[in-house]
Amino acid sequence: MPQDKLKIKAGDRVKIIAGKDKGKVGDVLRSLPRENRVIIEGLNMVSKHQRASREMMQGGIIEQPAAIHVSNVKLVCRNCGEPARTGRRRLSSGRKVRYCKNCDENIDR
Repeated sequence: MPQDKLKIKAGDRVKIIAGKDKGKVGDVLRSLPRENRVIIEGLNMVSKHQRASREMMQGGIIEQPAAIHVSNVKLVCRNCGEPARTGRRRLSSGRKVRYCKNCDENIDR
């Protein structure tokens, strides 16, 4: 059963902890909460055979990033710079923010 919320959002810096690109760091382009996956810029690249069309006059093989399961990535904290587990807390204004469990600082601005 897929969850509706992910702890990782578009624009976050993440480190891949499993798979062929293990240890690499990149920025999240898109999060796909229904599939529990994220697309990371420049990582988990796959080859796609593209047919020629009006938009692409030249067909061929193109490289594009594929989705990776959210359990295989870890958010990199902006403050401490380490891959960290995250939690959620409510501010005095009532807004919910994510926080780093390593340095106990807020991740969301």
